[in-house]
Amino acid sequence: MKKILFILLFACMQIVAVQAQLLWKISGNGLDQPSYLMGTHHLAPLSITDSIAGFNEAFTASQQIIGELVMSEVHTPEVMQIMQQAMMIEGDTTLQQLFLPEEYEMVNKFSKENLMLDLAMAPKLKPAFIQNNLIVVLYIKTIGGFNPAEQLDAYFQAEGAAKGKKVSGLETPAYQFNLLYNGATLQRQAELLVCTLSNIDKSLNETKELTDAYMAQNIEELYLISQKRNNDNCDATPAEMAALLDSRNIQWAEILPAKMQESPAFILVGALHLPGDNGVINLLRQKGYQVEPAQ
Repeated sequence: MKKILFILLFACMQIVAVQAQLLWKISGNGLDQPSYLMGTHHLAPLSITDSIAGFNEAFTASQQIIGELVMSEVHTPEVMQIMQQAMMIEGDTTLQQLFLPEEYEMVNKFSKENLMLDLAMAPKLKPAFIQNNLIVVLYIKTIGGFNPAEQLDAYFQAEGAAKGKKVSGLETPAYQFNLLYNGATLQRQAELLVCTLSNIDKSLNETKELTDAYMAQNIEELYLISQKRNNDNCDATPAEMAALLDSRNIQWAEILPAKMQESPAFILVGALHLPGDNGVINLLRQKGYQVEPAQ
């Protein structure tokens, strides 16, 4: 359950002296003009930017937009084919074989009611694909107020492109699909899906708490929520979290200096990638950049 919440939010964790900050200014270390780093959340409405200090100035001054992915590429036929391959079980294993009978019945019930999909008609779908879609659909149905057309990463990449700004990504869609759908064994994916659906009210409440904390830019609260553990198999393991966060942050910190040297950049990544010892903020500071809250 915790793992899917982290995937959805990528929420901030740093709590020292930055308890209401999503946008960061990057300067120094040879940069002629500053770049900016913003933490995003997949379920946050566009209106969040109205309360982010310095947002309009930073976005306008930037000459390029850098995201985790180039979002416009995700829906191309080539990328859709890659995703379809990644989300399907290979070999002789079927989805039903991964669950106890009562677990499969529960999963299929949720799928039919919320995804309008009888899993008997899609026996090779990976559990991770079902989980990623179910929790978002259930959240939207329960909480409401989410407009997919205003998803922050995609919206500001499109806005940047319309204004003639270069748009690039830190990763390829294929890399992220592999992370989401092959980052754990099928058995582990099934276990996490059962955890989420067996505790669905708690899952949705925590997702709402995280979203509310993000909207309030309350970094301390985000940190506290993200640190909660059940001390059971439903918790993400250290290795799972390292694959989702630390290893990617380290890769990005190697890529970003050259990109920022080209021209002032507005960098949009999931907010959980910003803080911590292995967060992008600290890694850039270690490289000699001054990274401070935008004003």
